[in-house]
Amino acid sequence: MSAMNQERLLKIILAPVISEKSTRVADKNNQVTFKVASDATKDEISAAVAMLFKVEVTGVQVMNVKGKVKKNRYGMARQKDWKKAYVSIKPGQEIDLAAA
Repeated sequence: MSAMNQERLLKIILAPVISEKSTRVADKNNQVTFKVASDATKDEISAAVAMLFKVEVTGVQVMNVKGKVKKNRYGMARQKDWKKAYVSIKPGQEIDLAAA
């Protein structure tokens, strides 16, 4: 793995998604949900999670989330679109987001 490639992998995962749905999915399917770079591929996401958290990734599902339309003092504004990734990890392993 080259330095440029490793640098790219560090920029793929932006933040964990913490919500009721992501917590339910984590408990039921052994999946963790992340906000990822909008140009990231499934292979890059898998490699980034494996490198950062030292776990074995079994699958990745991605979805593009449309930005919401919000009202502000200038009228209506649209938030940016973003990409969400559901990462399945090997049974018996876990990612502790509270410690990370």
